[in-house]
Amino acid sequence: MAEIRREGKVFTEISALTMRELKKWVNRPVVVAMMLIQPVLWIGLFGKAFNLTGIFKIPPDLLNSLPPFVTQQIQGMFNSIIARLFGTANIDYFSYMAVGMMAVISLFAGLQTGMSLSWDRRLGYLNKLLAAPISRGSIIVSKVLGGTIKALIQSLIILAIAVPFGLKLNVAGLWQLLAAILGLVLFAMGIGTLMISITLRAKSWETQIAVMNLLNLP
Repeated sequence: MAEIRREGKVFTEISALTMRELKKWVNRPVVVAMMLIQPVLWIGLFGKAFNLTGIFKIPPDLLNSLPPFVTQQIQGMFNSIIARLFGTANIDYFSYMAVGMMAVISLFAGLQTGMSLSWDRRLGYLNKLLAAPISRGSIIVSKVLGGTIKALIQSLIILAIAVPFGLKLNVAGLWQLLAAILGLVLFAMGIGTLMISITLRAKSWETQIAVMNLLNLP
């Protein structure tokens, strides 16, 4: 009975601290908007501009005015040229960029998890949490969980925006899509846990910034 009560207390602590992280995030709409505008601009500008499938696409009017065997030969010639130059004839840079932005969002969310803990320490809020009758593990778990939820929400928003503009997902079914989303969640959790570990060991926030730049560079 005591064990069940203790587990319930830990769950309550994690829930309360995670909600605090999400409320801080929601109460700063400008920050949320900026974090969404940047990937949307990358997808809209570079994703469409560098989409070789659209650049080398034969106009439909021209194809309709030619005999079928001629259009097949022309299409085959274009596909062979693109495949010879780029290794494949089915190039969809927009989808590549959109999925890549979802991974980048997960990376940024994981990096910001460590910064959140660093700011709590600088402002003295972390000392209040350590003095409170709560588990220290709950503090760490809530930070990682909050960052992961933010990454998941932003990634799903980017996915919802990209689908109407031509996003093509090479998944066989719903389970593969869920597995891909789970991969993003685990990636964000891994980066967040790494940054939390670095933040706890680093004596200055400059060290953390240097590590963030190193991880963000690739």
